Amino acid sequence: MLRFLLREASANIQEGVVGKAADPAPRNFAVNRQAQHLYHLLERFESGVELTGTEVKSIREGKVNLKDSYAVVKNDEVWLIDCHISPYAAGSRFNHDPLRDRRLLLHRQEIDKLTGRTQERGFTLVPTRVYLKKNMIKFEIALAKGKNVFDHRETSRRRTIEREAQQDIHEHRRRHQ
Repeated sequence: MLRFLLREASANIQEGVVGKAADPAPRNFAVNRQAQHLYHLLERFESGVELTGTEVKSIREGKVNLKDSYAVVKNDEVWLIDCHISPYAAGSRFNHDPLRDRRLLLHRQEIDKLTGRTQERGFTLVPTRVYLKKNMIKFEIALAKGKNVFDHRETSRRRTIEREAQQDIHEHRRRHQ
């Protein structure tokens, strides 16, 4: 009986059944925090990107900036514009241009959907973050509509009300325990 249990346990370990950890959370290299403030983010898409070797190494070091970047649909392809990826320190003469346009890799249905939506007035594509997923660099882009000044005020007012309500709830629970 003991021999059977040991054999079954070793088979499970070899198959990866025992001690298998959950998929780790994706590692963010850059997050565009300003996008949440300036736009209503309606729908998010995960896309791959065409990169050179020095760009990959530079992104893995965290030297990428999404602040003023955006995406456009040209000739049935989605292009990332003005995304600054710093030159790789050990790249020598094979380094890349920091602000070159990079092609985003999306499914045809997604590209067709984005083409239709971005031709509507007021919609744009904004990259929200760069992260690592299964050892590949991915960009998250969002279909966004610009906020007006009163939208900014409404958002901050709502945030203040929620914060004060949470503080009141916390105080009430603290006093009555």
